[in-house]
Amino acid sequence: MSVITLILGTLVAIEFLYIFYLETIATTSVKTRTTFNLSASDMESKSIQVLFKNQGVYNGLIAIGLFYSLYLSTASKEITSLILVYILLVACYGALTSDKSILLKQGGLALLTLVSLIFLG
Repeated sequence: MSVITLILGTLVAIEFLYIFYLETIATTSVKTRTTFNLSASDMESKSIQVLFKNQGVYNGLIAIGLFYSLYLSTASKEITSLILVYILLVACYGALTSDKSILLKQGGLALLTLVSLIFLG
């Protein structure tokens, strides 16, 4: 795998660790509230906190899977490609159902990484 692909893939994984942090650890923070465009009263809701924490675990596991595929797996290109395609599909869904900017915010770096993986190895 090329150095550029490793760097881009690592940045994607770090992005998902940050989302994990916002959703699971800093659930009621101002940064989380502004990132997800929610009111303070929304963020105090126990049901929203549970949903955020659950979603955060998914994002954390995506990051771990990506780190694994980039640095430990013997089938790194295949696993990395699958994870990146998954991220892009989720970003498309988010853009359709929530906010169009999700496509670029969550999918942009993943798309660059996938292109790098395909063309640079």
